[in-house]
Amino acid sequence: MKEKADKLFINGKIYTMVCEGDCAEALAVRDGKIVFVGTTEAGLAGFDAAEVIDLAGKTMLPGMGDAHLHFYAYCQTLTTVDLGIATSKAQALQLLRDKAAETPEGEWIRGNNFDQSKWEDSEDVIPTRHDLDLASEKHPIFIKRVDLHSGVCNTKALEVAGIGKNYEFGPGGVVELEADGTPNGIFREQATGIFDKIIPDPSKIPEVKEQLMLKALAKASHDGITSIHTYAADIWKYTEDFDDYLALDRQGKLPLRVSIYLDTYYEKPYITKKEMEDPYRKVQYGGFKSFCDGALGSRSAKLFEPYDDDPNTTGILVAPPEELNERVLKAYEMGLQPATHCIGDQGLDVVLGSIEYALAKSREHGMTEREQADRLPFRIIHAQMANDEMIERMSKLPVVVDIQPTFYCTDLHWIEDRVGAERAAHSYQWKTYQEHGLRLLGSSDCPVEDFSPWIGIYAAVTRCDTKGYPEGGCHPEEKVSVYDAVAMYSKNIPYGTGDEDYLGTLEEGKFADLIVIDRNVFEIPEADIINVQVEKTYLAGQEVYSRA
Repeated sequence: MKEKADKLFINGKIYTMVCEGDCAEALAVRDGKIVFVGTTEAGLAGFDAAEVIDLAGKTMLPGMGDAHLHFYAYCQTLTTVDLGIATSKAQALQLLRDKAAETPEGEWIRGNNFDQSKWEDSEDVIPTRHDLDLASEKHPIFIKRVDLHSGVCNTKALEVAGIGKNYEFGPGGVVELEADGTPNGIFREQATGIFDKIIPDPSKIPEVKEQLMLKALAKASHDGITSIHTYAADIWKYTEDFDDYLALDRQGKLPLRVSIYLDTYYEKPYITKKEMEDPYRKVQYGGFKSFCDGALGSRSAKLFEPYDDDPNTTGILVAPPEELNERVLKAYEMGLQPATHCIGDQGLDVVLGSIEYALAKSREHGMTEREQADRLPFRIIHAQMANDEMIERMSKLPVVVDIQPTFYCTDLHWIEDRVGAERAAHSYQWKTYQEHGLRLLGSSDCPVEDFSPWIGIYAAVTRCDTKGYPEGGCHPEEKVSVYDAVAMYSKNIPYGTGDEDYLGTLEEGKFADLIVIDRNVFEIPEADIINVQVEKTYLAGQEVYSRA
């Protein structure tokens, strides 16, 4: 007698991702879970399905994920001037000028995603208030760099914010000054939060917020994303609200799974085994986020030695090491998974020290080895620069590393100028990390980069920019295989939240989060990976996106 199924997919190339090359023809779904993976013949013989879907040779994969992004922050950027399209300073200023022309005098203009390293008509130097004054002197203007770690305002914005000569922000941020003590308009790290507090945010209006979230969620489904780990950043007023996602879920409007990481301490709700096994449960808390340093693009990532293209700085530690140690320890002992941002080599050294401190101190406080082994791994976010000694330290710690291969599409053009050839060679070492047993989780850090996983997979495999430069890739010895790159965005993602028993691979008993793509990512030329299009996205066996 045949078993019942809700859906039976047949005649496909179904890559389970259990191991490299493992491929089936058919897959059956019942009550949100996979109940069969095998041949088409066996599937048709064994299941009476309400819907039989002939894949006609198309490729199926597990749903894709993003291990580190700021989803609500991305929604907020949809209300601002997108400067990411600007290839010159002149174009960026014109975009702001156009916005000023349609904005009542005195109202704020906000821009996001500028990247001065891509401007063809100027040096790789962050603009100042004098540049933004050319866009408008009658509107307060504030723009943020693509990495979010630096911002620039015009003179009018300084006046509105009440920031005058010889202004000092204090620890964790910098307000740059001109020779006479007047702020030059550049704000770094936590100092950018000055404007986040005073600029009106239209996304706070409930109706607007929902519209923005639905637009962003639709793009995620279009890209084949079925799970995200989204991070709040209070220093920039990037909030994440559990109830926002839960409300959408209750309305049947949430097409993916959400794990929320906060940067404030909280009591994490206990999840029962029954809840863990429910394929229709979509929203949960993740862990606790901390910042250690800034970003290379803003020259605020903390380095041991000065930047090659700015010998006057080694970057910024957002918090003293002693303070970070205690933050990580407190979160760990509260049962919150510590997840810490670090990009520079000294930044990574400080973060590794905080993990070692938390493990040692918690043992002193009575935590057993078994209890530590049962905890979720520490998450290291970015870890872009690492010497051999640091990699060895990482390999001995209970960590996962959230990497952003898409960063390299931009950074490869200037990383040697920024930190020199030797340190550049010790950056973005994905293959080396893997060889040392580190599990890499793919992500975008959106809105820093587009959250399409296909750009990230392409970058990890080719180590080229989106136009295929340089031929053969930059530091090609650090390329990873297509399988390993796809694994970063699929089977590796659930390890970050302890959900690997339910997600990440296409196996019987796991949740039916699936995608169908328009070409076989394992057979096409590597350069073609960036062109992959998703044809269908399913969450718990329910179709949430169709290209047709």
